[in-house]
Amino acid sequence: MSPIPKPPIHPPVRRSSELGARDASVVLALGSNLGDRDATLRAALRQLEAAGIWVRAVSTFVESVAVKPGGPDPSAPGYLNAVALGTTDLSARDLLAAIHTIEHDLGRVRTEHWGDRTLDIDIITYGSRIVNEPDLVIPHPRAAERDFVLGPWLEVEPDAELPGRGRVDALLSSLRDAGGPA
Repeated sequence: MSPIPKPPIHPPVRRSSELGARDASVVLALGSNLGDRDATLRAALRQLEAAGIWVRAVSTFVESVAVKPGGPDPSAPGYLNAVALGTTDLSARDLLAAIHTIEHDLGRVRTEHWGDRTLDIDIITYGSRIVNEPDLVIPHPRAAERDFVLGPWLEVEPDAELPGRGRVDALLSSLRDAGGPA
């Protein structure tokens, strides 16, 4: 992974009294491997704010090889990835709908599972909540296998934990020791 400088993010200042009891902390992973990847990720971060997700931290953008169902695919266009930490009062289902709208607005066309795309936004965590529905699984089922998720996440949240899996630093160390997927 090659680091790319952090994007300038200036989230709105919110006092703790403005954070409602329903607000959930979320970890989102963003990736793009088609078009102007940098501009797409920056636009997505702006649209998250407009959709009701208060972004409080964004990792450095990192490059990674495309991962397909058969594993890493260096012949496919490479990805630019980032992790954003945020807070929202959207339900997990409404957050998923907002993310799908942002992906669509920024040119994503869903034709091939794990295909190349202008934008992919995954919900990695939604508080400590565990969801297992046909179209929504939280925590993200492959987050613990993805260096391009764990590394950027650890950068912005050094004490992060993936619910049900453990500390992110330990997961990342194990993944790198095993030479797992990029």
